[in-house]
Amino acid sequence: MDFGQLRRGLDMGPAAARYTGLVSALRTLGHHVEDLGDVRVPVRTPVEEGEASDYIEQIRGVCEQVYDQGRTATRENAFPLFIGGDHSIAIGTVGGVSHDRPTGLIWIDAHADFNTPVTSPSGNIHGMPLAVLTGDGDDRLVNLGRPGAKVDLENIVMIGIRDVDRLERERLKKSGITVYTMSDIDEQGMSTIAKKALMKLIHLKRVHLSLDIDALDPVEAPGVGTPVPGGLTFREAHLFMEILSDSGKLTSMDLVEINPILDQANKTAKLAVDLIVSALGKSIL
Repeated sequence: MDFGQLRRGLDMGPAAARYTGLVSALRTLGHHVEDLGDVRVPVRTPVEEGEASDYIEQIRGVCEQVYDQGRTATRENAFPLFIGGDHSIAIGTVGGVSHDRPTGLIWIDAHADFNTPVTSPSGNIHGMPLAVLTGDGDDRLVNLGRPGAKVDLENIVMIGIRDVDRLERERLKKSGITVYTMSDIDEQGMSTIAKKALMKLIHLKRVHLSLDIDALDPVEAPGVGTPVPGGLTFREAHLFMEILSDSGKLTSMDLVEINPILDQANKTAKLAVDLIVSALGKSIL
C-alpha cells in the first residue's frame, strides 16, 4: 500500500522482498512459512492523485484486513510477519496482534510517526500511525478493529529517531514513550540500547517489532521515500536483531517503506530480508 504518502513505488515493496528470497531464507532457518499473499489494495491511479489525507478510507480498508490477519495468526500461535508498503499498515498490524493481550511495541524508524492531522506539516498518514495506535488521530483509524488505543504508551520503545517535526516533538516529550535517538545510540552503543529496550518490556509476554527500513542510513538503504542521513549502520541494525532474537520475546513483526523504484540493484530489499532473518534466528555461528 502506498496511500499513506505521495511518493509512488512503496506498493512494490512486498514483491521486492519475495523476489529477494524472503520465504526460502526463512525456510532455510527451519521455519514453516505460509505466504498468505497480498491483502486487497485499491488501485491508485493518477486521476485520483491528491493529498495523502484524502485516502483515509482506502487506508482503513487495507488496515482492517491486516488487523484481521494479525489477530487470526496470534490466536493460532503463529508468528505474523507483515511486509509493506508504507508505515500506515502498522495501524492494522499492531492492532491485530494486540487484540487479545497487551503487547509491547519496538518502533525502529528515522521518524517518530507521532503526528496528528493537527500537527502534521504534510498531512501524510504514514507520519501518524504511532499516534493513531495510542488513541490520537482520525476516529476512522483510531477505532479500527476495536475502539481506542491499541498499545499503552509505557509499553512503547522507539529507536533510531533523528527527524521529528516541531509540534510532534512536543507531543512526544509529553507522552511518556521511551525514546532512544541516534544520539543515544552514538553515546551508549546499540548493545546497551537493545538491552534497555528489552528490560523496559520485560513484563510483557508479547513484543511486536515495527521496522521502517529508513531507520538505516541511506548509504545502507537507498530505496526509501524519506531518507535521513546519519542512520543505523548495517552492523548496528543486525546486532539489534540478533539480541532481540536471542531474547525470545519477539512474537510478531512488520517491515515497511521499501521503495524499489528508488533502490539501487535491489540493495534495500536484500538488506530488509537479511534483517528479518536475523530477527528470526539467523546467527553467525
